[in-house]
Amino acid sequence: MEGQHQGSPRRRERVVFETDRHLVVGDVTLPPEGYQSRFSDAVNRPEVAFIPVLDVEITPLAGGQAVRRDFIVLAKEHIRLAYPFEAAGSA
Repeated sequence: MEGQHQGSPRRRERVVFETDRHLVVGDVTLPPEGYQSRFSDAVNRPEVAFIPVLDVEITPLAGGQAVRRDFIVLAKEHIRLAYPFEAAGSA
């Protein structure tokens, strides 16, 4: 079964990333529990330079039309702020 890992189920978490120029909302995949199962663990792993994001909406901060993509890879060096999506409405 190509693309599937037996014994390592994943869950998707909706998250928000802010770069200097864009607001990026999408899903990251994480282990269901245990080691590196928190969103902060995925973002803070020093050996990872890029974060794969699924079902993405990219909105320019300066205004303009949002763009949807099925998949992007976001360079961590461009991320200025990151948080779970449900936290977006509780501020």
